[in-house]
Amino acid sequence: MSDVAKVIPLRPHGGRSDSARTRTRESVTGTERMVREQSERRHPSSSSLPPHTSAEGSFIDSARSSLVDQIASAAEFLRRRVAGDYEVDEFGFDPHFADNIVMPMLRPLFEKWFRVEVSGIENIPLTGGALVVANHAGVIPLDGLMTSVAVHDHHPAHRPLRMLAADMAFEMPVVGGLARKAGHTLACNPDAERLLSEGEVAAVFPEGFKGIGKPFSERYKLQRFGRGGFVSAAMRSGAPIIPCSIVGSEEIYPKIGDLTTLARVLGLPYFPVTPLFPHLGPLGLVPLPSKWHIEFGTPIVTDTYGPGAEEDPMVLFEVTDHVRETIQQTLYRLLAKRRNIFLG
Repeated sequence: MSDVAKVIPLRPHGGRSDSARTRTRESVTGTERMVREQSERRHPSSSSLPPHTSAEGSFIDSARSSLVDQIASAAEFLRRRVAGDYEVDEFGFDPHFADNIVMPMLRPLFEKWFRVEVSGIENIPLTGGALVVANHAGVIPLDGLMTSVAVHDHHPAHRPLRMLAADMAFEMPVVGGLARKAGHTLACNPDAERLLSEGEVAAVFPEGFKGIGKPFSERYKLQRFGRGGFVSAAMRSGAPIIPCSIVGSEEIYPKIGDLTTLARVLGLPYFPVTPLFPHLGPLGLVPLPSKWHIEFGTPIVTDTYGPGAEEDPMVLFEVTDHVRETIQQTLYRLLAKRRNIFLG
């Protein structure tokens, strides 16, 4: 018996030839490739996902960046408020508060809900006083607020619009304080003249409560403009008058009735009944999303009149009627172009 251990070769010479082994290997490789391709067709890998995944990542990054900016802006706002690093004028106007609180609150209504289109903004001067005179409607005077956003955001100089409002606005709790901080003041000649003389852009709605409280059947028919007090203020300061026509505000709360007895009890000029209010309660207070258009017309100059013209009733009546007729005709023109209340 031999003491040498028998070694069993791993690849005995009696096995398959090299060429056979090569053919087998190629066959296996081809089979694996076919299986892999079929699997990829059934279950695409991450490398073959559509390109929108990168867009989603970009959206997330953008949202994150926007959130960081908002937090930083809020922190800076609070820092300035606590430090008293802001100014308030003699009327109570707080530009820092208006730009950071009031305007951001109004922009969603302006841009998304009413989708306001603005034209003729170049007719408001870059500097110096000017008086914007507009039609008034809507049961709740949102038209004034939307006009203020239009001037602030669309004018090249981003000028604040100082509205001349009724006494009631400043007698209401919370609302009165906000109105003052936003730059608005009483609709009286002394305040109007001071604002215009100091180079501010002021706005007046001569129809007053007669305009915003008129029934839906009289929509876009201008009410009387009063005795021309706004014209007198413009003449005394030499400021141009900018006729402003607003389409879309009449449809936000279509007034079909008025509970006069309840209005007297509550001390209101009217208590409206609309298709949704008061039947649906608080839900009825949501304005209908009509499509708006605000157009600022060609300025009407007032500094060409002679001395004493601001006291002449005939001159005041003539200019007042000219402004009113300009706004009325522009409303008719804008309405003729409008195809749909909600789509424009």
